[in-house]
Amino acid sequence: MAGTEAATVEPAPDSFEALRGAVAARYPALSKRLKTIAEFALAHPDVIALETVAVIAAKAEVQPSALVRFAQALGFDGFSEMQRLFRAQLVERMPSYEARIRTLDARFGGAETSSGPLNAFIDISVGALERLRGDVDPAVFARAVDILARADCIHLAAQRRSFPIAVYLSYLLAQLDRPVHLLDNFGGMLAEQSRAIRPGDALFVVTFRSYAPDVQEVARRARAAGVPIVAITDSDLSPVYPIADACFVVHEGEIDAFRSLSATPCLALTLAVALGRRHEAQEG
Repeated sequence: MAGTEAATVEPAPDSFEALRGAVAARYPALSKRLKTIAEFALAHPDVIALETVAVIAAKAEVQPSALVRFAQALGFDGFSEMQRLFRAQLVERMPSYEARIRTLDARFGGAETSSGPLNAFIDISVGALERLRGDVDPAVFARAVDILARADCIHLAAQRRSFPIAVYLSYLLAQLDRPVHLLDNFGGMLAEQSRAIRPGDALFVVTFRSYAPDVQEVARRARAAGVPIVAITDSDLSPVYPIADACFVVHEGEIDAFRSLSATPCLALTLAVALGRRHEAQEG
C-alpha cells in the first residue's frame, strides 16, 4: 500500500546503481519519513557509507529505527547490508575529497578568521568537482550533445539558485552563434515565453531542490509536445529526472545549508565546448 513502511517483497539491489534505481522506483510508495531518508541517502552517499547509524540518523533528522525500515523497504535484511553497497561505491571512486573534508570539520568549524570558511568552501567545491568526474556518464553526455546539436533553438529554463547557470549557458551558446532563448520569467511571463518552444527545438532545464514548480511545468509541457529535454538536477528523485532525455545529477557541496555552485558551471561549460567542437567538425 502506498505510504506504508512495510518491507518490499522484491529482491534487494546488488549494486549501487541498482540501489539508486530501486530508490527512485519505490520512492512514491514510501512514507514521508522514509522519503526523507531516501533523499538524504542519495544526496549524501558518503555519510551513509562512513558513519554509524546513530550519526546518520542525527544528520538526517530521523530515528535510527527508521534507517533500518528504509533498508528493509528496499529488500535488505538490515541497514548494514545496504550500507555495504554505499561503501563499495565510495571505494570505487576514491580518492574521496568529501571523506577528507570530514577530518577538517573541527578546524574549520571554530575558525574566527575568513581563512576558515574560505578553506571550507574551497574544499567542498573541490569535492564536488571530483565527484562530478565520476558521476557523469559518457553515454549521457554524448546524448545531451546530440540533442543540443540537432536543435533549431535551445531554450533555457531555471529559477532561483539555478538561474545563474541558465544565464551562463545563454552567454556561452550565444558566443557559439547557436540560437538560444533564455526563459527568464521577466514580468512573470514564463508561461508565455515557453510558448516559443517548437518541435525541432530542445529544452535545457536546470533545477535543484526544492525544484521550482514553474520550471517543472515548462518541462512537462515540453515532454508532452515531444520536445527533447536535457536536464541538470541534484537527485534521481528530482521531478525532471524521469522525463529528461539526458539528465545529469550533480552533487554540490554544502555547509550549514549554504550550497556551493562549482560543479554545475563546470559541466555547463563542458557541454557548451563539446557542442562548439561538434559544429566546427561539421562545418569543416
